[in-house]
This record gives sequence, structure tokens and C-alpha cells, in this order.
Amino acid sequence: MDALTIIQRIAPLHTADQQALLALFEEVTFHKQHNIIETGKNSRYLYFLKTGSCRIFYYKEDREVILDFAFPGDALVSLNSYVHGKPGYETIQSLEPVTVYRIHSAQLQSLFSNTLGIANWGRKLAEVETLKIEYRLMSKLFKTARESYQDLLDRAPELVNQIKLGYIASYLGISQVTLSRIRAKK
Repeated sequence: MDALTIIQRIAPLHTADQQALLALFEEVTFHKQHNIIETGKNSRYLYFLKTGSCRIFYYKEDREVILDFAFPGDALVSLNSYVHGKPGYETIQSLEPVTVYRIHSAQLQSLFSNTLGIANWGRKLAEVETLKIEYRLMSKLFKTARESYQDLLDRAPELVNQIKLGYIASYLGISQVTLSRIRAKK
């Protein structure tokens, strides 16, 4: 997904603001299993996934717990770093070779100070990311594993089949055996 499409999906911008924001986008490629954002470290960048997929997880008692997956067009951001400039709680790792656009947070903050349209775009980005967290919470509380698996398939059907079953099972909070049963009923 190209950078302009990603920008416009978050919030429409006037052409001059688009160009100012696009000037900050740097295209970077990471190999499979690269930790793009790491638990306990301050992330100085925001990333937007151009190609590939990632997993978002945290550690609980020396075990990885999958929070979500990211697909083309998604933002990869540690909200604690983005909002407070502090280390984040999550690790975001590439599941395959990925290409991302990255923006240095300090440069973006500078644009926020100078351009109302881009400041509103940044606010909208934070709102979208907050709503993703709320959706994950509501899904965990009120949806069955089968419903959550279907939601994941609906988001990126061509990429879900490439994700390790153990990761999907962790995301759903079920065993791999139960996941196999759900998949067999599809």
C-alpha cells in the first residue's frame, strides 16, 4: 500500500499538508522476525506497513501473548512512546520480510506545531489506534474464539494462512487443537 493511501485512510489532508507529511516518510525493509518495536524500549519512530505482516505481543511470565496482527496499511506504534515519550509495553515483530514507512516522532511533532491540518491528522491517528485497542478488548470480552478467528480472516484472508497456528491460537486465547477444530469447520 502506498504512503499517500495510508495517510488519506487516517484522515484526508490538503495537498500541501500531504506533501509535507510525505516528505517525512522513509521506506525501510526488515527481515523476517525483526523486532520493529521492542518491549521496554522507547520507540522514536512511527511505522506504517506497506507490505507483509507483523505480530504484536507482550511477555507474561516468560510467555509471549499475541495481542494482534498488523497488515498492509496498519500503523505500528507504541502509544506510550508516541504520547508520553516513554518505553512501550509491546513488541512488534515482522512475520515475514516487510516494507514499512517510518516517520521520526520528533519531526512529526514539529509538523504538529506548525500545521493545524497535520496536527488534526495526528490526533486522528491516535484516535484510530485507541479504537483498535478498545476493539481488541471488546472482542476478548464478548466474542467467541470462532467469531474472533472469522474477524481475523475478514481482515486479511490471504495473509492469515501464512501465520503460524501457535500465534493465532495465542491471539484467540485457545489451544492449537481447538483452533484446528475451528478451522476444520470452515
